[in-house]
Amino acid sequence: MLSKNQIKWVHSLELKKNRRNDGLFVAEGPKVVGDLLRAGYVARAIFSTTERPNAQLITDDELRKLSFLQHPQEVLAVFEIPLNSQFSISNREATILNSEFSTLNSNLSLALDGVQDPGNLGTIIRIADWFGIQTIFCSEDTADCYNPKVVQATMGSLAHVHIIYTDLEALLQSVHCPIYGTLLDGQNIYQQQLSTEGIIVMGNEGNGISPAIRQLVTHKLLIPNYNTAGETAESLNVAIATAITCAEFRRR
Repeated sequence: MLSKNQIKWVHSLELKKNRRNDGLFVAEGPKVVGDLLRAGYVARAIFSTTERPNAQLITDDELRKLSFLQHPQEVLAVFEIPLNSQFSISNREATILNSEFSTLNSNLSLALDGVQDPGNLGTIIRIADWFGIQTIFCSEDTADCYNPKVVQATMGSLAHVHIIYTDLEALLQSVHCPIYGTLLDGQNIYQQQLSTEGIIVMGNEGNGISPAIRQLVTHKLLIPNYNTAGETAESLNVAIATAITCAEFRRR
């Protein structure tokens, strides 16, 4: 039987400060929980409406009380945040990363400059996983990758992508590789030479790439608008723009 303290404990992890203090996060659904377990994440507790190894059996009603989802999906688990999970890196570590850049990033990585929406971040992590991009550098004001909404949106890809929160400006100043950014004053991405290594910077949903980071972009790219019928959307959703950009890099 599920206790009130267990419900309170799980719900407390909706807050970033509690996740960081306790070193725990919540994942839901057979796909997400299964991928994290197979990747070696340690489950502190597993709650399931069906028989599962090492899981506490609960009712559908109890799962609804635990879940952050409108439609709970059979299983919810509380995982330990890995000890080697890097929430921030110093300038010295950024220099070290530069020397190991190719190994760490499989020659291509993403950098997120103030992406705020948890759904967007989760989708971008999933996109990175699909296109074989193993590392995402995040500015400190980017959404927390262990937010329940982010974890859910990754559909298990959180287990496959290395996410580093850092002073993005200091990091980009220290690396010696192409830095790409999608900007309105950029050049048509489909007409540019794209390398097999470098960092692709994606900006905030409303403001795009910040002025300080924009100055560090060495290759400005534009995803062209092909609508010639008149009024059109002002911009693309950042996750969609990330998918288009990654696809074009991988196509080359």
